[in-house]
Amino acid sequence: MFASVPRKDQRAKGDCYLRGLMLDGRRKSIQPMAERLPDGNEQNLQQFVNQSTWDPVPVRRRIAERMVPRIGPDAWVVDDVSFPKDGKMSVAVARQYCGALGKRANCQVAVSVHAVSDAASCPLQWRLFVPQEWADDAPRRHKTGIPPEVGHREKWRLALDIIDELAGWNLVPPVVVADAGYGQNADFRDGLEGRGIGYVVAIRSDVTAHPHHARPAAPAWSGNGPKPQSRYRDKPSSVAVLAAGRGRQAFTEVTWREGLETQTRAASRSLSGSGAFASSCLASSSPSSDR
Repeated sequence: MFASVPRKDQRAKGDCYLRGLMLDGRRKSIQPMAERLPDGNEQNLQQFVNQSTWDPVPVRRRIAERMVPRIGPDAWVVDDVSFPKDGKMSVAVARQYCGALGKRANCQVAVSVHAVSDAASCPLQWRLFVPQEWADDAPRRHKTGIPPEVGHREKWRLALDIIDELAGWNLVPPVVVADAGYGQNADFRDGLEGRGIGYVVAIRSDVTAHPHHARPAAPAWSGNGPKPQSRYRDKPSSVAVLAAGRGRQAFTEVTWREGLETQTRAASRSLSGSGAFASSCLASSSPSSDR
């Protein structure tokens, strides 16, 4: 995994750090990992993670290229990964929505792309999201070591950047899936379509759209003035209205999470266009005995 790291001592520290992450032990910060490992040295591991100069991109590429064929993913998942933090000096920390806590909190957020199947998943690449408040905060940027070229960039753009980088490694998704945090963004969906990537994304029920069969048309030109622009003859409807208009028989019940007590279901119907889908879902938990 660390074959691209130039120095032998760095590779040894990387191997030690990786074993600390993968072996048993509840806490995965450096101090408790160093205490558990026979060759663990807290100072060496801190130096490897925080100060040692090595390029992480070839390491990430090696992971992605090895794991994709092993997993045989059914999809790539675009999502946020959050890390609750105390204080203000962790890189890009801010008060924002924290998925790990289910509420707004002081945290770091990374945009990630995972290869997933029914049996396994693996992160292929990720980017730390830098909030706008860090863009012009020179003292904090200098103290935390943020490079000058790294600034605020919207999450949906970071997701497309990751997909483009993976494409440069000859890795192409079978389909991209994402929650409404990304699916709501028309530019993100257009970016996927422009790259020829199929997608299944969640959207809120109040999003408006035209029926799949609707086509914009231009009124007849009188010959005077500029030619009229094409437009839809009818106003768009919410996707909830469009979906409900097909009746219950148009919906398919899907179960995607099962446990000892509950399972999560959704009644979904795809609103398709050009082979890409946006699902309007109502999710609930019900006792597994009701299945």
